[in-house]
Amino acid sequence: MTRVRITHKESGVLLADGPLGWGITPFEGNFYIRNKYLKTDQFRPNYVPGLCPYKFLYVWMDLHLTEGRRVRNLAWMYWLPNPILPFIWFRVALPRAHHEIEVEEY
Repeated sequence: MTRVRITHKESGVLLADGPLGWGITPFEGNFYIRNKYLKTDQFRPNYVPGLCPYKFLYVWMDLHLTEGRRVRNLAWMYWLPNPILPFIWFRVALPRAHHEIEVEEY
């Protein structure tokens, strides 16, 4: 079983760690992370909405670091998701190729 660990590079904060599949689902170059495998409580919605034509409505999320710094729009969450895509429902999503995160598969 392949697992993935996602870390914020600069701060070293562990963002997610878990199995690829239903736990951490890769889709369109992003990771949709089930709450069980989200390893931080430092994501906060910033209430900037977004719209995807087929995944529907989401809100951007900022990572609030302990030293007071905020990484804006690092993640997002679909709060009105498409019902035929259950792996995105109310999960924090991170882009695989973001320059501020490190992704390790093991």
